[in-house]
Amino acid sequence: MCDIQNKVSSGRVGTITVPVTEAIGMVLAHDITEVRTGEFKGRAFRKGHVIREEDIGHLQKLGKERLFVLNIAMDEMHEDDAAFALANALMGEGVEAEGEPKEGKINIIACRNGLLKVNKQSLAQFNMLGDVMCATLHEHTVVKRGQVVAGTRAIPLVVKQNTVEHAAAIAGSCGKIIEVREMRGPKTGVVITGNEVYYGRIKDAFAPVIKRKIEELDGEIIGTYYAPDNEEFIEARLRELVEAGADLLITTGGMSVDPDDVTRFAIKRLGASDITYGSPVLPGSMFLIAYLNSSNGLKDKKDTEDLSLVTRHSSLPSDSSPIPIIGIPACGMYHKTTVFDLILPRVLAGENIGRRELAELGHGGLCLNCKECRYPVCPFGK
Repeated sequence: MCDIQNKVSSGRVGTITVPVTEAIGMVLAHDITEVRTGEFKGRAFRKGHVIREEDIGHLQKLGKERLFVLNIAMDEMHEDDAAFALANALMGEGVEAEGEPKEGKINIIACRNGLLKVNKQSLAQFNMLGDVMCATLHEHTVVKRGQVVAGTRAIPLVVKQNTVEHAAAIAGSCGKIIEVREMRGPKTGVVITGNEVYYGRIKDAFAPVIKRKIEELDGEIIGTYYAPDNEEFIEARLRELVEAGADLLITTGGMSVDPDDVTRFAIKRLGASDITYGSPVLPGSMFLIAYLNSSNGLKDKKDTEDLSLVTRHSSLPSDSSPIPIIGIPACGMYHKTTVFDLILPRVLAGENIGRRELAELGHGGLCLNCKECRYPVCPFGK
């Protein structure tokens, strides 16, 4: 074996020259091209390839008697090793590495259906290091098992080990940067409001839209009611759906400022808390989201309710989680994609949506109303 320390190639920092027969186990520092007249011209060995015993004959046939190989110091890492370490540091629950690194890059894929979550602040700090990188899909993308959600690599062929360790520390400090959260399949109760629908003056267009969108996310509709513009009537229907086992309530219509639009007041009468009305998204500015904390029972309104309704409050389960209530304005009938499509997956992934979460949607919250809607492959909500 030659003394590699005495064979540093001038002008090529980090590389050494070795006889091809002594290069087994070493990392090739450059691409090697092969030309077969009339048959093939291209790369025979890529930069970063680890020389194997079976490669020696091939390299000699290509006229290679000596090779430039990487001189990897004890405090450095090869790009493939670094990529694997980076991926492990980045990955939280619901994601996994897609096989082995290839040319220094490794993909991160979803190992279950769900909602992609990305710690954007930590991701930016990670990428600020310069010699490492990670690119992801947009946060809050609904993904399928096996789908690529991110890719990471070390940028140089050889990277300092402390850089990789620093990157891993950043990822670990936030409890991992990338995860896919499972979304529950909701048991959905729907109340479609409006005198015009309730009295048969127009045909309802909401029910099929909601049914389709709920079923696409593995949910079911356990009941659909129609209600006039009457607070008490709407409240009673919502109450019945909760008692029937609904863990998600959806109301449609009655969300504007007209005198007959009373749906949000019915939701308040029901006892909902954390009511957020209005969003910086078009379409969907008159969107509403609230939560019904059934662990304390529905709101006791003895001053406005008769005894029969108060008695019904006590029939609710006392140990269930808050029930989200989503109020969809009329735009939900006419537009294929609205704020509802942005918020529903996040609700099903267990997020609590309030004013801040809605406010953050203003940047990217303008739908372009494309002639052919391609959501989610578009900038809406991103």
